[in-house]
Amino acid sequence: MVKSMQVRRFVQLLFECQDVAAKAGRIVQAILCARSARLTDIARAMPGGLAARYKEIQRFLAQTDVKIVLRRLMQADAAFVLGDVTEIPRRQARRTKYVGRLSDDKTRGYWLLMLATAFRGRAVPFHFITYSSQTIRQEATSRNLEHCRAFAGLKDLLGDRPLILDREFSYLELLLNLAAEGVHFVIRLNLGSHAPIMLDRTGHRVDLVISPEQTVVHHGLLYKGQVPVNVAGHWQHGFGQALWLITDLAPEYAFSLYQQRMKIDESFRDLKSLLGLHRIMNKRQDYMEQIVALVMLAYAVGLWCGETLRDQLFATSPGQRSRYSGLFLLLQHKPKVPRALLQQTASTALQAFTCLVTLNVRTHV
Repeated sequence: MVKSMQVRRFVQLLFECQDVAAKAGRIVQAILCARSARLTDIARAMPGGLAARYKEIQRFLAQTDVKIVLRRLMQADAAFVLGDVTEIPRRQARRTKYVGRLSDDKTRGYWLLMLATAFRGRAVPFHFITYSSQTIRQEATSRNLEHCRAFAGLKDLLGDRPLILDREFSYLELLLNLAAEGVHFVIRLNLGSHAPIMLDRTGHRVDLVISPEQTVVHHGLLYKGQVPVNVAGHWQHGFGQALWLITDLAPEYAFSLYQQRMKIDESFRDLKSLLGLHRIMNKRQDYMEQIVALVMLAYAVGLWCGETLRDQLFATSPGQRSRYSGLFLLLQHKPKVPRALLQQTASTALQAFTCLVTLNVRTHV
């Protein structure tokens, strides 16, 4: 089904050089067909001899900056940008320099911080960084500095779009950085065992107190006495604790935006379960990130095609439509679809994808 959707044509829109575009199209199509991020599996899914195709992938990774190309997938009309971190375990990578210990301080692995724009029930990635406890030690940096690195230089790309982030991003250094860059934000507040100090305009401390089924809003507070924020809390019925947000936007608007955050979690699940992102194996971090970027390109194209296919198949059955995500439908469910309908779906999806790509700045790759 992937081949029938002609996914190569989607990928080729992202590259200037036709030769590079053709190679990228073959590799991305093979990723979707193999449903794997391992180079051997990808090469096996490409036509021709395994050794030759493996070398072709290696040469492509060495000559092409796929992370730069990935930025072209940012949707120009997006109202906000989602950001989140996921853990990538590498339990057997005892001698890989960029692999450290994850949050449990036992499992080997690294962290992947991804930025994406919402698309249907998922999110389309356009930027990411990777880091670990090991790289932090080697480079004399910190988790906080790595987060700032992910957002550095993105102001021109983000414009007035706010960043929607989860509670691990609610700390002073990042808020100071976002405020200095003029980046709008909506961040879930991490109260933990030591709630951050909030001061009002008169310098008095404001305690964040709320009752079940209540909404509380505070305007013009100072986070730890330094960053101007609005704070909003809501304790939904049936939940064990309240949701608190800090933002430089209107609190009511911030709540509506934060409700979209789960889309990036769903994309992480798809990337791991449907495309094997968590199985990437490479000794070098730069090559590993190149492969991650390729997998994200494949994910975006597969999602775009799959959602269009879902629209076509379940146009008259909305109940059935809600049972499947577009990528699951394309890669795993694989319904029997007449060839004419597949061609029509591919054409419709390609037109929409062309609009996405041509609205963004070209990359000179």
